[in-house]
Amino acid sequence: MRKRVVITGLGGICGLGTNTSAIWDEMRNGRSAIGPITNSELHDLKVRVGCEIKTLPEHGIERKQLVSMDRFSLLATIAAREAAQQAGLTSNEANTYRMGAIVGVGVCGWEAIEENYRAILLEGKNRAGIFTVPKVMPGAAAGQVSMHLGLRGPVFGITSACSSSNHAITSAIDQIRLGRADVMLAGGTDAPLVWGILKGWEALRVLSPDTCRPFSADRQGLVLGEGAGMAVLESYEHAVARGATILAEIAGAGLSADASDIVAPTIEGPEAAMRACLADAGLNPEDVDYLNAHGTGTKANDQIETAAIKRVFGDHAYKLSVSSTKSMHAHCLGASGALEMIACVMAIREGVVPPTANFRQADPDCDLDITPNVARERKVRAALSNGFAFGGTNAVLAFKAA
Repeated sequence: MRKRVVITGLGGICGLGTNTSAIWDEMRNGRSAIGPITNSELHDLKVRVGCEIKTLPEHGIERKQLVSMDRFSLLATIAAREAAQQAGLTSNEANTYRMGAIVGVGVCGWEAIEENYRAILLEGKNRAGIFTVPKVMPGAAAGQVSMHLGLRGPVFGITSACSSSNHAITSAIDQIRLGRADVMLAGGTDAPLVWGILKGWEALRVLSPDTCRPFSADRQGLVLGEGAGMAVLESYEHAVARGATILAEIAGAGLSADASDIVAPTIEGPEAAMRACLADAGLNPEDVDYLNAHGTGTKANDQIETAAIKRVFGDHAYKLSVSSTKSMHAHCLGASGALEMIACVMAIREGVVPPTANFRQADPDCDLDITPNVARERKVRAALSNGFAFGGTNAVLAFKAA
C-alpha cells in the first residue's frame, strides 16, 4: 500500500500579498493585482503591464546568505520559511537527513545576468560578480531553501517552464513514497520582470496590453508576474505522529508530453495528463468539484484547455467549477502552479471557489462555468490543478480533503 502524502504548511508571496493568508484573501475577493509596471529601469517596453511585488516583507535572512541569492531564490526562501513555520517544522540531527526540498523554476536568475551584462558591457567593468554562477543556476532556489531551513535530505531544482511547480511537487511526492524522505518542501518560484525576459516575451506576441482575461471572448493574452509558493509535504503517518495539522491531501499526479510543437499546445497532451492524474488519485471525474485551469488568457490555450476538460470530464465538465487565478496573480511561470496549489487547498478547506477575474464577455468556445468575477461558495471534495508548458510538458495535481 503506497504512502499517503499530505500538506501541513503553505507559504506564498506574489503581487497579491506577501503571505498565504493575504494571497488567499485577495483571491477569494476576486481582486487582481495586475497593473502598470513601476520599475523605471524597465525602459523601451511595448507592454508595461505586469504583477509586481511592490514591497518585500522583513525576512531576516543573513547578509552572508543574501549576497549569494538572486531574487527568485529569495522569494522561494521567504515562502518556504512561512510554510515551515505553519507546519511547526524544525530540523535537528535526528531528522535533518529525512527532510528535503525541490523547487521548480522557469527562467532562473536573470536579475543577476542583467546586472553583469550592464556592468561589463555598459560600465566597462572587467569581470562578473563573484556570486554570479551560484545566483543564476536553476537549482539555486532549492539549495538556498535547504541552507536556510537546515534540510539535508533530497534537494534539487526542476525546470519545465510553466509546469515547473507541478513537476517539483510531483517529484517531492515520489521522494516520500519511495522512502527517501519523510518531509519535503516543494513548490516553485520565478522573478521574470526583468528587461531581457520581458523583451523576449514581447517578441512572442502573446502579452496582453491591459490585463489577463482568461476565457473571456475579448482576451488579448497573458500577463507576467513574479512570486513563489511552497508547501510542506509529508507522509500521513509522519504528520499524525508529530501532531501536525493536515491542510489537505495530495491525492495524485498525472504527467504527459505533447511531443508536437515547442509553443503550440495540443488537446491530447493535457487530456492525457488529466486522465493520468485522476487514475493516480483513484478519483472518478464526478468526484472533482473544482478545477484550477492553466488559463493563461491566450486565444489558443484557453480554447484547447476547455476542449481537453470536456473530453476528460464529459457531461460532468458542465458541473465543475473552473477558474483561472492567473487573472489575479498573473502568470508567474515556474511559480504559477504553486500559487494555484494554494487556491486549491484553500478552496477545499473553506468551501469557496476563487473566481476568474476581469471577465467581460462569454466565448462560445470556452463555455464551461469559469466562475466569472465573483467567488462561489461550494463544497469542494477534490480539486485539480492544471499546468501546461511550452515544449508540451504537462503536469496535473489532484488535491482532496484529508
